[in-house]
Amino acid sequence: MTKPPEQDDTMNRIVGVTLDEESIGRSGPDIEHERAIAIYDLIEENLFAPAGADGLGPFTLHIGITGNRLVFDIRREDGTPVVAHLLSLTPFRRIVKDYFMICDSYYQAIRTATPDKIEAIDMGRRGIHDEGSRTLQERLKGKVRIDFETARRLFTLITVLHWKG
Repeated sequence: MTKPPEQDDTMNRIVGVTLDEESIGRSGPDIEHERAIAIYDLIEENLFAPAGADGLGPFTLHIGITGNRLVFDIRREDGTPVVAHLLSLTPFRRIVKDYFMICDSYYQAIRTATPDKIEAIDMGRRGIHDEGSRTLQERLKGKVRIDFETARRLFTLITVLHWKG
């Protein structure tokens, strides 16, 4: 039995991310710093292949919000439009809220809790982050092929977009 050839994904990646300032807005320096880190981490390592454009990258991603929807405007590196996807934010609201609550617990625990308690809270935080990442993969299924690590990085960016400081 022969293995199918592995897909060459060198072109299936994001090389630039911009945020729509009109719909997302600018924030204070701490939040802008967190956004920049999330974008840097995403660009550093990712797998991102829009359906029908697989192998035509690399791609840039412009993220905005319209109503209750997240806008993924995907373009080729030269600016040629590829596709725009609108994703409802509703499936992420509870996950993001839970994620922020457990992050607050984690930061409070760091000051006073035992290492075992801190580790337990951190495991819960990672579990919620994984849930958000899987939800994002499901919402993008058939639209954009991403691996789990890319979904994690994109979910991090989505949470930072919700952060009010």
